[in-house]
Amino acid sequence: MSISHQTHRIAVLQDLPEIVAIYNSTIASRQVTADTEPVSVDSRLPWFYEHTPDVRPLWVVEDETGIIGWLSFSNFYGRPAYSGTAELSVYLHENARGKGLGRYLLSQAIAHAPQIKVHTLLGFIFGHNTPSMNLFASFNFEIWANMPRVATLDGIERDLIIFGKRIS
Repeated sequence: MSISHQTHRIAVLQDLPEIVAIYNSTIASRQVTADTEPVSVDSRLPWFYEHTPDVRPLWVVEDETGIIGWLSFSNFYGRPAYSGTAELSVYLHENARGKGLGRYLLSQAIAHAPQIKVHTLLGFIFGHNTPSMNLFASFNFEIWANMPRVATLDGIERDLIIFGKRIS
C-alpha cells in the first residue's frame, strides 16, 4: 500500500460501508474508540448526514484497494456558541498506519479549519493511545484536559485526554 502521494476528498454515501469497516476494525484493540461492539452502517447514517462539507466535512483517502483512512470534523457540545470549535477524528486502515497518512490528514484539517469558520480543534484520545497522542502533540496540540478513568474497557478503567489547538 503506497501512501506517498496523498489526496483526500469529501466522503459520499457510497463510502459509508468502508468508513464503518475501518471504524469497526479499531474496536477490538480498545485503543481508539469507546464502542465495544461493531456498529452498523445504518446506525451511522445520522452521523454521516451531520457531516456537511461547508461546516463539518468528512474526508476519505483512498488508494487502489479502496478507502484507507478518513477524518471527520464533528460538533463540540452541540450548542451554537461552540460552533467555532470542532472535534477531529482520524481513523486509518490497519495497513495504512505508521506511513504518514494520519500526519497528512491532520495537517490538511488544520489548514482547512479557517475556511469552515473553526478556530479551535480538539482531539479526544484515550490516555493509552500513544500513537494518536504523539500525532496530535507533533502538531502542537496541547493537553487541555485529563479525565481520569472515565471509560471502562474490558474491566479496565481508562483515561480520556482532550487535546486542543487554537488555529486563529
